[in-house]
Amino acid sequence: MNIKEAKDQIKNAMTAYFTKDEFGNYVVPIEKQRPVFLMGPPGIGKTAVMEQIAQELDVALVSYSMTHHTRQSALGLPFIEKKVYGGKEYSISEYTMSEIIAAVYETMEQTGKHEGILFLDEINCVSETLAPAMLQFLQFKIFGRHRVPDGWIVVTAGNPPEYNKSVREFDIVTWDRLKRIDVEPDFDAWKEYAYEKGVHPSIMTYLEVKKGDFYRVETTVSGKSFVTARGWDDLSQMIDLYERHGIKVDEKLVCQYLQNAKIAKEFSVYYDLFNKYRSDYQIDKILAGKATAAIKHRAKAAKFDERLSLLGLLLDAVSQDMRAVLETEDLLRDLVGALKAVRGELDSGVTVQKALEARIAEQQTALERGKRSGALSREKERTLCRVTATLQEFLKLPEGSGNAFAPLKEAYAKKVETLKAQAGDTGKKLSHLFAFCEEVFEEDGQELLILVTELTVSSCGARFISRYGCKEYFAHNKELLFYERQQDIITELEGLELPQQVPQADA
Repeated sequence: MNIKEAKDQIKNAMTAYFTKDEFGNYVVPIEKQRPVFLMGPPGIGKTAVMEQIAQELDVALVSYSMTHHTRQSALGLPFIEKKVYGGKEYSISEYTMSEIIAAVYETMEQTGKHEGILFLDEINCVSETLAPAMLQFLQFKIFGRHRVPDGWIVVTAGNPPEYNKSVREFDIVTWDRLKRIDVEPDFDAWKEYAYEKGVHPSIMTYLEVKKGDFYRVETTVSGKSFVTARGWDDLSQMIDLYERHGIKVDEKLVCQYLQNAKIAKEFSVYYDLFNKYRSDYQIDKILAGKATAAIKHRAKAAKFDERLSLLGLLLDAVSQDMRAVLETEDLLRDLVGALKAVRGELDSGVTVQKALEARIAEQQTALERGKRSGALSREKERTLCRVTATLQEFLKLPEGSGNAFAPLKEAYAKKVETLKAQAGDTGKKLSHLFAFCEEVFEEDGQELLILVTELTVSSCGARFISRYGCKEYFAHNKELLFYERQQDIITELEGLELPQQVPQADA
């Protein structure tokens, strides 16, 4: 199955394991909770999926790579203890607490979360001295003499032996104590995550055409040659940062993340081509509804791979605006809760400054606990930081005459009006995007189908449109027979070949 399907399977298992009876006891006792074993090639997002599940279930997450552990660190250090049996004293060996179990208790202490996921990666690569203890752990959730606390679910992961020489084959007794989930790389499943994270549009459009380059592991005379989902994700972040600082993105950078010379070369060429399209097509003018006749003519005459790149540029630009609107929405939603608390304290005689400082402290505590628990998404972290900054901004407001809450209410109202204007402008850009595509592309062509599909797949696109609407989207979504035509479009995309060099600018 793909990583998205695996995530659903794991999340469903977590939901079942967290179920309690009417007395507050877990329906499935911890020793009967089969640990999940996520088996799949490296770099496909196994760790990222566990972070997402912890965030969505609002539980803590403790992660460990088992290749870093010896028997002593996993089970605890041995020491000699004196015990009396039948009136006679004996020396016996005891163990200190396992570093892994101790980390679980520390996380509970620091975050206040008593339910969580203990994620042990590369569990089939443990050292020879630790291997015998793993069977006991998988069955009874015990390291040494210390047990995983109730409410903590064990999820493990590992690579197939063809990817890692250190892999130790499990026997049937061990497999019979695991919920095994086999995962394969799948670009379409990864794409939803990529849109949510804002992966660079050059990568997205390149992989639409070259899906076979999404994940590849080969053995050559020079050793292993590979490209993974993790590599594309990390490369995307570096491209964004390089562009922000005006640093040239070249093949030397690309090959550091895409460790397959041919794919690195082809993507580097495509990235230069993508930048040429970004320079030639005036994206801001298109989204403002002011595309020139020359731009429209070029788009009409362009080959399909160039049109695909243009769509990627347009979607990326409007997606950034949609994402900004949604981030402001999240800010205002959390901010109104904080302001209600402030108003309640004002009624009790607390000053505005003290009430705001208390809310700021709450936000900072939530941020710190979220980071420690491992269950804080990047979006939620940004929202907490923005709410904190806004409350600090409100501390500088002049005091109201008579009504201490009035300046806060007025400042909040202004932010709401700003959001409405921001959403309105973004909605217009979305409409102009559809108008441009309707004019320059065939009505029943692939481009409009791709546009509607990508907006549907994109979490920010789907959320923005469901919140603010877009009549052009709904009209085309109804007209286009997506399911009947999807396979034809995919086949055509896979058959395309990207240019081997960047064409020169038009004369």
